[in-house]
Amino acid sequence: MSHSDAPLSMTARRSGPLKGEAKVPGDKSISHRALILGALSVGETHITGLLEGEDVLDTAKAMQAFGAQIERVGEGEWKVNGVGVGGFAEPEGVIDCGNSGTGVRLIMGAMATSPITATFTGDASLSRRPMGRVTDPLELFGCEVTSREGKRLPVTIRGAVEPVPVRYKTPVASAQIKSAVLLAGLNAPGETVVIESEATRDHTERMLAGFGATITTEVTEEGRVITLKGRPELVPQPVAVPRDPSSAAFPVAAALIVPGSEIRVPGVSRNPTRDGLYVTLLEMGADITFENEREEGGEPVADLVVRHGPLKGVTVPADRAASMIDEYPILSVIACFAEGTTVMQGVHELRVKESDRIEAMAVGLRANGASVEDTEDTMTVHGTQGLKGGATAATHIDHRIAMSFLVAGLASQQPISVDDGSPIATSFPDFLPLMKTLGAQID
Repeated sequence: MSHSDAPLSMTARRSGPLKGEAKVPGDKSISHRALILGALSVGETHITGLLEGEDVLDTAKAMQAFGAQIERVGEGEWKVNGVGVGGFAEPEGVIDCGNSGTGVRLIMGAMATSPITATFTGDASLSRRPMGRVTDPLELFGCEVTSREGKRLPVTIRGAVEPVPVRYKTPVASAQIKSAVLLAGLNAPGETVVIESEATRDHTERMLAGFGATITTEVTEEGRVITLKGRPELVPQPVAVPRDPSSAAFPVAAALIVPGSEIRVPGVSRNPTRDGLYVTLLEMGADITFENEREEGGEPVADLVVRHGPLKGVTVPADRAASMIDEYPILSVIACFAEGTTVMQGVHELRVKESDRIEAMAVGLRANGASVEDTEDTMTVHGTQGLKGGATAATHIDHRIAMSFLVAGLASQQPISVDDGSPIATSFPDFLPLMKTLGAQID
């Protein structure tokens, strides 16, 4: 399944109880950051559990293009020999980030304060996504940016020769904006400060500290203030990547809606800035238990045991959006199988993801018999404890839309198809064999 291949239609059919263990891939957010910080360290970083989906592999290729030595030594096991902060070499070719908004925005930040020039591109989906939200603050460091109309890819950045530190308040809750600014701040003198009015996933801060950067976080009247001391010498670290809670959401959802199911999902990240979906599911009455809670690679993890059972609709507050922004598509599916109405508030960021995820889910769910309403910033699903199915959903080159509708088809009355399942490879290359191992009927 590749986003560069011809469209791959897929169909999911009503399945019997799902049983077994679902070993989902390594966390995508942490995988990107491990490769980038490894490349900005002096010496060898050893990574285990790396997600080997296309998005992360594109980031690995980019780090090689900037001069780092990267070697795959086993399944999910990689070694990165870095060039140090400010040590990036000018790449010979264009940096193709495929489908990855996280990859391209973080890499832009990492190179923006080095005196080199790089051009970034991506696939059709990524090329429609806004880059100004990252390139605008990066220009404050002293780099020069040229782009296509609307500040979209391809983007060329001429890195700052004499970068200056920045104090920046993020206009929207976005870990990508925060992380790009912090990564740029690594090679700026003095202190770079990012202020968030709303907390977003904190993998960058955790990992920067782990690699030896001086970084502090405090909550003030302004918001969450993150201060990074520039020009550290990052020290290589072993990174054990926990399993991705966003990927885990799909087998978890399938077990919750397919009668008789019981599955185990080991080693899933329980980072509180990523845990919004699981908080919401527990409020809906989901039968989920968290076992063997522990810490791996500076991140809290646990084994999830998930069983089918009755669910009820809830209102998901806007202040939870940042901690579950990628999980709303699959939550909208789960809501169809709940009793009562589920209201998702503060979800405007979904309109500028790989696709307009609100529109894509609303249209596809309605075609399959759901009652869905949406506004610019909300999505409402009137649950009927089931879904008719029988229609084909358009994925819009979006891996999470594709997986969400395939999960829906496992419990719907009639099969549900997607027009293109190939984008799934960007984040969850083993989705199909894993789901089939649990008993899912997907063709």
